[in-house]
Amino acid sequence: MVFSHGFGTNQHAWRFVAPAFAAQHQVVLFDLVGAGNSDKAAYDFARYRTLDGYVDDLLALLRELQLPKVVYVGHSVSGMIGVLAAIREPALFERLILLAASPCYVNDGDYQGGFEPSDLEELLGFLDRDYRAWSYSTVPALVGGDMRPDLLDDLLDSFSQVEPPIARQFARAAFLSDYRTDLPKLQVPALIVQCAEDSVAPSSVGHYLHAHLAGSTLDILNTTGHYPHLNAPVATIASLQRYLGLGVSQYAIGA
Repeated sequence: MVFSHGFGTNQHAWRFVAPAFAAQHQVVLFDLVGAGNSDKAAYDFARYRTLDGYVDDLLALLRELQLPKVVYVGHSVSGMIGVLAAIREPALFERLILLAASPCYVNDGDYQGGFEPSDLEELLGFLDRDYRAWSYSTVPALVGGDMRPDLLDDLLDSFSQVEPPIARQFARAAFLSDYRTDLPKLQVPALIVQCAEDSVAPSSVGHYLHAHLAGSTLDILNTTGHYPHLNAPVATIASLQRYLGLGVSQYAIGA
């Protein structure tokens, strides 16, 4: 069972959820290049201009570890990294779990991705000018009102560890991407876990994913914000366990 974190975080973000599955699965955690304890010297601005570089990394990791078919859990942008990887090499994946993921963050006609184009450009412009200030101004609004202050402090610390040039490029690779036309290519079953209130990936995005991913399952969690694995770990664990056919555990560190 492979867990992949989203923008601004690292593998530590899974500390409340991943251990609940260690008894039934081999659990694999890793940091995307440019995040956490990854080798920052390995970051190549040409390679990671789009999500394709991260897709290549994920496939290389799975092959290197010689894992059997994996259950892949991807938060936010890592959800789409997993979708693209599974489209390319479906034999490596048993199932996908997409946690607060989105194929497109921009509103487009009837599609409600969460941001008007002008608002997204303003947000990215602020991030370009001062990433630290952007983090402390914007992240609290993304997490929702349910997150404990100590968890918010940890999250802000995680964001601060990302080098600003890397953060700027990764943010644009994620927020300006549009993978809606790729969704019908996925042949691997997927669970879509969306929060009822999420300004980054609203529940309407979950319904869109469900409608365009054949054989998918949709679970809308009754929580707010973009980080259910941090502020609603019990509900997140239960959703994953139901989908995987596991007995619902009471295990959730710090919950």
